[in-house]
Amino acid sequence: MYHQYLATPDKFPKPWVHITADDEGITSLYFVDEKTEKESKNEHSKLCAKELKEYFNHKRKTFTVALNPHGTEFQKKVWKHLCGIPYGERWSYKNLALKLGSANYCRAVGMANSRNPISLIVPCHRVLGHDGKLVGYTGGLDIKDWLLLHEK
Repeated sequence: MYHQYLATPDKFPKPWVHITADDEGITSLYFVDEKTEKESKNEHSKLCAKELKEYFNHKRKTFTVALNPHGTEFQKKVWKHLCGIPYGERWSYKNLALKLGSANYCRAVGMANSRNPISLIVPCHRVLGHDGKLVGYTGGLDIKDWLLLHEK
């Protein structure tokens, strides 16, 4: 497993992005308060850091880095659909559930969102409650709000 840290922009709620990767792609991306792992980079983590810098500087709206999230087949299906939410758009959990085949999937979609290991790149921050309110972001609603404002 490879670990890399990237400093976040000024006024971002957390000072660091912690990127993990294996030989297949990015396995996780979380916002953290401190560095806890020794850095060891590979081509995926380096490309991820480069693309994140571009995103934070308003020079990138989509990511090309290879992803290798670990989860159930349903979770991976939800995460793949999340990657289809365009930059700057917001979907509801119901909208996402309907894209997966049924409004009855709302709760399962919410659970898959909460287990998304690759924050930001798999843009679960773009999913809002049915009333348009900020709900359910593992990194914290302050980060979700910052990311949504950044993408306006």
